[in-house]
Amino acid sequence: MMTTTTRIKTYRHATAVCAFALTLSAAFGSSGHAEDAFNLEALIEAAKKEPPITVYAVTGKIVDTAQAFTAKYGVQASGKKVNEATQVELMIREFQADNVVGDVSVATDVASAMGELLPQGIVTSWTPPDLAGDIGEKLRDPLVVVSDPHVFTYNTEKYDKCPVTNIWQLTEPEWKGKLAMLDLFDKPLYADWFNQIETHHDADVAAAYEALYGKKLDTSGETATAAWVKAFAENAPLLTDSSTVAEAAGAPGQADPFFIITSTAKYRDNESKGLKLGLCSGVQPFTGFLYPGFGLIAAKTKSPNAAKLFVRYLMTEEGIAPQTADGKISGKSTIGLPSNEPSGVGKHLGELMSFDPATAADDLDKREGWQDFWRVNYKQ
Repeated sequence: MMTTTTRIKTYRHATAVCAFALTLSAAFGSSGHAEDAFNLEALIEAAKKEPPITVYAVTGKIVDTAQAFTAKYGVQASGKKVNEATQVELMIREFQADNVVGDVSVATDVASAMGELLPQGIVTSWTPPDLAGDIGEKLRDPLVVVSDPHVFTYNTEKYDKCPVTNIWQLTEPEWKGKLAMLDLFDKPLYADWFNQIETHHDADVAAAYEALYGKKLDTSGETATAAWVKAFAENAPLLTDSSTVAEAAGAPGQADPFFIITSTAKYRDNESKGLKLGLCSGVQPFTGFLYPGFGLIAAKTKSPNAAKLFVRYLMTEEGIAPQTADGKISGKSTIGLPSNEPSGVGKHLGELMSFDPATAADDLDKREGWQDFWRVNYKQ
């Protein structure tokens, strides 16, 4: 494995190469040559001649998506639900063993992808040239297939409206032991979230403090983000898996339900399990965050055309529909959320903090630091 210094240098080099590639892409796009050169039918025919592919994804819906893909194109694919950290581990081990099982990785650990998988050539990113015009430039390399909104959430049976309007309220005694979130030691994306806040939105966190308390936050000893994370940890949020978090907040009949942050995918349980999850809006400085999910191709896959075809399928309304039904946001701008999406997050996307993949390698380097910082300050 690379040292931290080597990884950062390699990442910076890779970033420069990506920027150059994007410049070339833009130049070709303006003349139409890139679009003219791409032939979907040729890609399908080439894919049919390759071995079956396996797709790793964080959602179990990938199983049905792979079956629909096979039925549409006659290219054999199977989906397998694998969490973010395990995807990274598998992609590395399979690459080292020259034995690729997972040909495509969907919604992997962003920090590890930017800090390890891409710089070390374990995976590659490919953006369908014929769809690139509808994909934001910052979402093309690496390709963001889908983004997962994680939002502050309350129990609508207990409260007429969201009981929180500012993230600093979550550090107050009223909420001690009444908060819940995914375990950041099992789901390091939350540790990465802290680093993204500090890197890009520290001033917003300080401004939120002043807006709530009418005085400036003393940041002489630490950043505003560190002060908030410390105080938040001291309120001892329940750390658990996604299903437990959702039920802690949304189960009906509770006198004192938890306040949580969770993926909008759990809002489907309002109908299937009778939960009472409600999305908070107007929380300062953000209502939650958008976690990007890359579509990455194993560098040593024996089915590169089939893998590309699958990635392209995910960038179509048909291919991503099972995930947009859960409030997840397609990387293709022309694909919206269905009108019956249960969380209503589509009306509040501007309130969500967006992860910046360009600094994700730094998130990886500082991940353990944030986890240790949390551990030291967590008090029951």
